[in-house]
Amino acid sequence: SNELGAAGMIELTSTFSVARMLERDDFEKRIKAGNPISISEFMYPLLQGYDSVAMKCDIEMGGTDQKFNLLMGRTLQRTYNIGKEQAVIMMPLLEGLDGVNKMSKSLGNYIGVTENANDMFAKTLSISDELMWRWYELLSTKTLGEIEELMNDVNSGKYHPKKAKEDLAYEITARYHGEEAAKAAMAEFNSVHSQNQLPTDMKEFSLKAPIWIVEALSQCGLSESNSQARRDIKANAVSINQEKISDEQLKLGAGEYILQVGKRKFAKIKVE
Repeated sequence: SNELGAAGMIELTSTFSVARMLERDDFEKRIKAGNPISISEFMYPLLQGYDSVAMKCDIEMGGTDQKFNLLMGRTLQRTYNIGKEQAVIMMPLLEGLDGVNKMSKSLGNYIGVTENANDMFAKTLSISDELMWRWYELLSTKTLGEIEELMNDVNSGKYHPKKAKEDLAYEITARYHGEEAAKAAMAEFNSVHSQNQLPTDMKEFSLKAPIWIVEALSQCGLSESNSQARRDIKANAVSINQEKISDEQLKLGAGEYILQVGKRKFAKIKVE
């Protein structure tokens, strides 16, 4: 910024040593592994910390993965003697659908807050029973005591884990789409997955005949690419008119078809 300027940047970099910077866990691991670290990566926590100086922050919030950067703000507030040290509030990271990595769009293990109610409900039901309790803690409005009571009921067999997961999916979906949409999403899921019926809100596409099944899947958005479509077919995840297919060279002639990938992706196509 104009306030900081080139001289200010040099002064800022002199407030923190390389040795202290390498205390950051991921930096230390990369050094040991022989992987390079750029100067700009050192600048990031310094500039984030300086924000707390410039804004005279009282509180800064962030995920637990930002601990080093958040505490940098306190350190620089002391260094620049602004008369206060911010409080730091850290929240645990929300694991994504895979239950391993933090929820991230780039990793594809996320539920978007703008996704439709049916997808939001179904994706929540796809998580593991173990992850369900983590999501209850971080996403539900239930108290920790209520969650513990529910967990005890599930562990004792008094309450089915699938019902507990449905309750969570309903709560999350209702928060973003309302009670009526959540009820409809639950009914739709049970209709499609429990009663083996087709969804009522399938997207429809018109394609030119003849069309290669791989291209049909990617053009309809059921697979992200032709190569992904091939992998889906090899994984026995693709159905046409509710019958599994294994021939990735299949050509579709004129007619109407219901394409399905996995349990949740459907499309109705008209080939002509």
